[in-house]
This record gives sequence, structure tokens and C-alpha cells, in this order.
Amino acid sequence: MLAVDREQQHRAWLAVAVATWKKFSDDQAGNLAALIAYYAFASIFPLLLVAYSILDIIAQGSATVAKHLTDALRGFPVVGSTLSGQVHQGLGKTGIALAIGIVLTLYASRGVATAMMNAMNTVWEVPQFRRPGFAKALLRSFGLIAVIGPGQLITIALSSIAGGTGHLGGVAARVAAVAVSLVLNIGLFWLGFRVATAAQVSGRAMRLGAILSAIGWQILLTIGGTLVGHSTNSAYGTFGIVLGLLAFFYLSAQLTLYFVELDAVRELRLWPRALAPPPLSPADVQAHQLYAEATAHRPELEITVRERAAAETAAASAGQQNLAAPAARPATASPARQAPRERRARPRHRQ
Repeated sequence: MLAVDREQQHRAWLAVAVATWKKFSDDQAGNLAALIAYYAFASIFPLLLVAYSILDIIAQGSATVAKHLTDALRGFPVVGSTLSGQVHQGLGKTGIALAIGIVLTLYASRGVATAMMNAMNTVWEVPQFRRPGFAKALLRSFGLIAVIGPGQLITIALSSIAGGTGHLGGVAARVAAVAVSLVLNIGLFWLGFRVATAAQVSGRAMRLGAILSAIGWQILLTIGGTLVGHSTNSAYGTFGIVLGLLAFFYLSAQLTLYFVELDAVRELRLWPRALAPPPLSPADVQAHQLYAEATAHRPELEITVRERAAAETAAASAGQQNLAAPAARPATASPARQAPRERRARPRHRQ
């Protein structure tokens, strides 16, 4: 094990990968991804209701524009193909549906934005007192809603239109659609990262994560659309769509946080990390210093992390074992063996 640890610490690409994996575990980023997926799942249906209602209004005025937007809706993750086939049926009272959808979308999307801001600041180890307060956090959350929701719909729409315009056909149209969607998604991810993270983190440090996140998103879109196309014709199509949508959001959030962790490890120089300490590497000590500083709620507090000596570690471990062991009860004699109490002599009353 020591030989493997020594080998990975001396290879930069492997050391960065191990450090990213360890930091993802230390930050409990899997739980952060699950929280983002939960709020995204709760907000996607009112968001699609808004898009569905807008398509219904446009379909009554311009059939050509409605066709392009319907094709864009078909490209939405997992459920787009199902909804796009229902646009021609109409919604009836579209105005009421649109108003309800907008209110529900804003309410549910705030949860997604808050979860994303918490995840990004946690990954970048931003101290609590440097994170935006209530007013700034509220403005940033609405900024994220304005970036992610309509931005994703716009990127899907433009990529779909790019694939269908001109005299392109077949493979050329698909390549054009993927290229346009990828470029736009890179900018969308970078802008989302910038809005969600505190100002102390530079935008330059987020470029690689934005590029990799956009590529991962494009791959998941392709895989998700293929799987849904095979599952909608089965008896379990509805269950597959719901479960597939939830799995899509979780995998997307987890993959994105892995790439953000990679940016943080590279920018903060948190590698190489030890696989099975002790001994701790300097990057291990620096990482735990940042973990501790991230919990500070006041700038006046100074938190210092240092590595214990071997004797101090052994003494601390022994103390924890003594605290964990149950305290020995003093031995007591059984009731049968206890000495009988001396009876107090009652005073006799003289007559």
C-alpha cells in the first residue's frame, strides 16, 4: 500500500485524480448533488409547464416558429420527447396555466439555486462569513434562475435550429447541432458557476470545470434520450421516465461537482494527498486547514490546524477509547449478604 501511495504522489495526473476523489469525499459532495437533484426534480415540471404553455400560444400564431420550438422541446432531458408530441392538443386555459407555472417555477427554482450556491461555496471552501448574505443570496438565486432555466431552453432551441437550417442533412446537421449546443453550454455552465460562487474565487479558475461539465452534460443528454426512446414503448414507460429524470439530474449534479472539485484541487494546489495516512502530506494538512476555515462565521476568529506528533496521537486515541468504554461500577454486596441495619430502640412509655 505504501508503494502504491508513493507511486501516485509522484505522478501528477494520478495525484490530481486521487486528490479530487478525496476532496469530493471530504466535502460530502454526493449529498450536495442529491440535494440539487431533488430541487431540480421538483422544479422541472412547472418549468416545462411554462414552456408547454408558451408553445401552445405560439402554435396558434406561427406554425413554422412553433415547429422549431417543438423540436427544441423534444431535445429537453428525458421528458422532452413525450411533451413535444402533445403540443398540438392545446391546453385550453393557457393564461391560467402559464401564470401558475411561472409562480411554481420561481418558488421551486429558488431551492435549486440555493443548493447550487451552497455546493459551489462548499467545494471552494469559502468561509461562512465571506458567503453572500440573505439579500445578495436572494439576488444571486434569481440570477441563477434567469441563467439556467431560460438559458438551457435557448441553447437547446438554437442547437436544434442549427441542425435544421440551410442545406445540411444527415451527419452534418447532427454535428452542427452538437457543436452549437456544446459551445453555448460551456458559456452557460461558466456563467452559472460565476453567479453561484462567492466573488473571492476567480472566474478564470472555473474554465476547465465549465468545459468538462458541458461535455458531460452533452453525453448524458445523448444517453438519456436513447434510453427513454427504448423505454417509452414498454409497459413501464411512465415509471422509466420519472426514474430516468431523477437519475439524470443526480448524475449530472454529481459529475458537475466532480469537475468543480477538480478545479478547486488544481487552483488551491491540494495535491498530492496521502491514500492511507499517517503520515499526512503537506497537501493533506493544507486541505484540512481550508476545511476548518470554511466553518468560521466571524472574520475575527483565527483557526490553525497542525499535525500531531505520534505520541500525541497515541494519547488522544487512548483517551477516546477510555471515553468510549463503559465506566466500571463499584462492587456492591448482594441484599442477602448486606449487614442488617441496627434497629433503633423505641423509648418505652412509662405509665
